[in-house]
Amino acid sequence: MQALILAGGEGTRLRPLTSGTPKPVVSLVDRPFIVFMLEWLARHGVDDVIMSCGFMAEAVRDVLGEGEGNGPRIRYVQEPRPLGTGGGLKFAEDLLDERFLMLNGDSLTDLDLTAQLAQHEATGATGTLMLTRVADPSSFGLVRTGADGAVEAFLEKPSAAEAAGLDTISAGAYVLERRVLELLEPDTPASIERDVFPRLVGEGLYGHVGSGYWLDIGTPDRYLEGSFDLLEGTVASAVADRLGPDFVRIADDVVNDGRIVPAALVEAGCRIGAGAQVGGRAVLQAGVTLGAGSVVEGSVVLAGATIGEGCVVRDAVLAAGATIGDGTVVEGHAIVGDGVRVGRDCVVAHGARLFPGLEIPDGALRF
Repeated sequence: MQALILAGGEGTRLRPLTSGTPKPVVSLVDRPFIVFMLEWLARHGVDDVIMSCGFMAEAVRDVLGEGEGNGPRIRYVQEPRPLGTGGGLKFAEDLLDERFLMLNGDSLTDLDLTAQLAQHEATGATGTLMLTRVADPSSFGLVRTGADGAVEAFLEKPSAAEAAGLDTISAGAYVLERRVLELLEPDTPASIERDVFPRLVGEGLYGHVGSGYWLDIGTPDRYLEGSFDLLEGTVASAVADRLGPDFVRIADDVVNDGRIVPAALVEAGCRIGAGAQVGGRAVLQAGVTLGAGSVVEGSVVLAGATIGEGCVVRDAVLAAGATIGDGTVVEGHAIVGDGVRVGRDCVVAHGARLFPGLEIPDGALRF
């Protein structure tokens, strides 16, 4: 089975994590984000992946390679300019089979693609959309289907009356027949959601309501939410297998003079000072140093970051190589970018984003 992954966006909502790193290969817990999607696809029989890239495409290729090992083969296409979801699909036309999966590269999920493919086959559909139920559909466009699963309407920003009784949205995973490409023009920006799918209503477009986990990972809040769901096994993944039933994984060479509380992942080369606490819900990637008496809770600390003594890092992200001075607090969904240096006795909070290259003197930031 073949899959086309649309991974060309710049990931602006995740900056500064994406300031120098393409969104598909931003680190999530213990591996590049897109690897979770590749592993999910492999579990459902996908052996050929086409990555449709735009922003920093070569950097994506450098990290993922050609899919060596037990995963699917990976091939790449690079859009010369942003073409949208429909234009990106058309641009990859020469590589596509008669039937293929098309996926939005922003999702963390374990939805059952095998069941979606089986329904697509049984109905003889032109396209089958993976749908998922959400508790609050107000932020999404809704999809209405009939008793047989046929899509009847797409409702963008519906009124309360229109939305009554509906809770299914598109999960960004589609099974498509190659003839869908006939509805798109070469080298022309287009949206498959707005320009193609409405034209297929009544012409073989179906929805499959999947069961399982689904999350759009494209914001800092959801980046943290996805990280914790991986730690706690809420979404099926190799991370849950690594941590096991105790929801803790500590590398053998970690120097730990503090306390580690589940759920937590502490990778090789980390040093945890006397009286410090890691967790619950915390990731320390390789080579992180945590000073005496400091706390990292509900946070992700990427490789090589250094946190001084008496610090609090709570509900925040520290990117690779960041340095946090003694007594500093980083909280409230703040993100400290790659290599940023924050001095002593600062407060970084309220969703603040510190971009690579910044150096904050002692006591200079109390936000």
